[in-house]
Amino acid sequence: QRNWEEKVADCRMRLPSHVVDGQAIMAATLLSASLTIAPPAFAVTGPTFLVAGGVAGGAEKLENSKIQGGGASTLQSGRRITITRGVNLDNTNWKGEDLKGVAFQQSVVRSANFEKTNLRTASFFDADLSNSNFKDADMGEVNLEMADLTGADLTNVDLTNAYLTGAVVNGPKGGLTKIDNTDWTDAQLRKDQRTYLCTIAKGENPKTGVETRMSLMCKD
Repeated sequence: QRNWEEKVADCRMRLPSHVVDGQAIMAATLLSASLTIAPPAFAVTGPTFLVAGGVAGGAEKLENSKIQGGGASTLQSGRRITITRGVNLDNTNWKGEDLKGVAFQQSVVRSANFEKTNLRTASFFDADLSNSNFKDADMGEVNLEMADLTGADLTNVDLTNAYLTGAVVNGPKGGLTKIDNTDWTDAQLRKDQRTYLCTIAKGENPKTGVETRMSLMCKD
């Protein structure tokens, strides 16, 4: 009696060539996929953090692979830190840090200090930023969609090309009141947001030289 290997080989010889070729292609595809699947790219200690890929400066700098206010650290060099939903960063101090491109989406970041911080292209999507200090920060191209800015200090901030549609600037808990010298040039705002901001807008941004009311296209 033939063993099972011989029976399988005999059956394969009887199959049409296109079936065998199809099996070979499928096997090659599966092998290729298995070789390209990356191993886990992050390690977590403390609150929930996620590390995503990237190289260059800002959040992608190797020295930023461990971030204060939490315990995120990467197992692989040259990776971008991304702080994800559910992280509580209340009262943390980021003054003067280079956090370009870092994502704080859906995080709780109340009464935090971002004074003079580089936050260009960072994301605060759906984050609670109540009473946080962003004075003199670079926030060009920042995503503030759905963010709560109640009581935040945006004095001297550059918000050029920032995305604020859906952000809370005048909600039930109070309004955004500290926007002296803020540059809103080409920032994405709803009509009601722009109307409210124009009631308190004044000054000129010290870095861009643009008048706050002009950047909001306020009617004189």
